[in-house]
Amino acid sequence: MADRVLKVNAFTTFDLLDASVEGHGFEEGAFATLNVRTARENPEEITLELELDNTELESVPPHADRVTLSAAEARTLADELRSAADRVAAAEGE
Repeated sequence: MADRVLKVNAFTTFDLLDASVEGHGFEEGAFATLNVRTARENPEEITLELELDNTELESVPPHADRVTLSAAEARTLADELRSAADRVAAAEGE
């Protein structure tokens, strides 16, 4: 990714996912980076960071989106992800 906003290194959660961006009158696909971040010492929140490869996008300027979660919100999200993963796995016969 050229002109990257997020720092990506060996500790990044996912550095190459399929993603899409949709707006009024457009939808584009691109590779993306998705990261979970907390402070190393005395963490008080969890941050989810998402950046789509801007070299593959025409309708959206280079940017990263961030969502800040409490520990309880992160657990709720984790439960929802597990439930969705279980449904997908069951449909795939895993």
